[in-house]
Amino acid sequence: MKNNYNKAPLYDHYTVDREAPLLEYLLQTLNGQSRTKIKATLQGRGIKVDGKQVTQFDFPLKPGMKVSVSKSKRNDTFKSRYVKIVYEDQYLIVVEKAVGILSMAAGHKSLNVKSVLDDYFQKTHQRCRAHVVHRLDRDTSGLMVYAKDMDTEQRLEHEWHDIVYDRRYVAVVSGEMEEDGGTVANWLKDNKAYVTYSSPVDNGGKYAVTHFHTLARTTEHSLVEFKLETGRKNQIRVHSADMGHPVCGDVKYGNGDDPLHRLCLHAFLLCFYHPVTHERMEFETPIPTAFRSLF
Repeated sequence: MKNNYNKAPLYDHYTVDREAPLLEYLLQTLNGQSRTKIKATLQGRGIKVDGKQVTQFDFPLKPGMKVSVSKSKRNDTFKSRYVKIVYEDQYLIVVEKAVGILSMAAGHKSLNVKSVLDDYFQKTHQRCRAHVVHRLDRDTSGLMVYAKDMDTEQRLEHEWHDIVYDRRYVAVVSGEMEEDGGTVANWLKDNKAYVTYSSPVDNGGKYAVTHFHTLARTTEHSLVEFKLETGRKNQIRVHSADMGHPVCGDVKYGNGDDPLHRLCLHAFLLCFYHPVTHERMEFETPIPTAFRSLF
């Protein structure tokens, strides 16, 4: 079953007869179409390989694969300044969320990714809803996955730790990191004011493990990659503060250092086994330009 786009644009279909990167294949196959037009179709998510939307120019094609090319330039009825669709199939959707939008509704009429996606599914005549599997804080940007049906949601939720094999964040933290890398591990628990605090001994909370790797540093700030072994609430923000280098722009656990006027935390890498097809799915977004600009 393919995505149910009832009124979607028509496609031309091709069967691949040789190994080639996608853009090269399209240039040779779609005679008379300019590189610019083909790139625009790719970026507009108008190319599918074996039924899946692909935007990667160098996607490796193999003989026997089916390539579908939309007859209109943009196969993209989706526009949002807060959410960017990275990948979609009939079971799940991977998005990159911007700063300032919640993962799901909280209270009345709050701007949230779930309702943006539900609106998109309705407009593209897909009979599904976005099911929340994990969350990012409102002020954290980056990659998230939502299930499109209850069965996929249940699989992702119950087998999350087996399915997700790599999840990394990048952060700008306050001060110059002394260490190039290491691990922070302790127990995290919320107090009555919903502030998460850590303890070196079991405090009845949840055990949390974060690995870190320093990517760049100045005397004022450091760019740090965090790899989660456990995914606890506010884990990176608390562990970063525990190291004496809180995440910049963190009003809850920070020290007032706010060079970019945002929480400097971005979920840049998400790798998991597809809950239905069991394929390896690997998604990576660039480190935000604003983060890099400080180094």
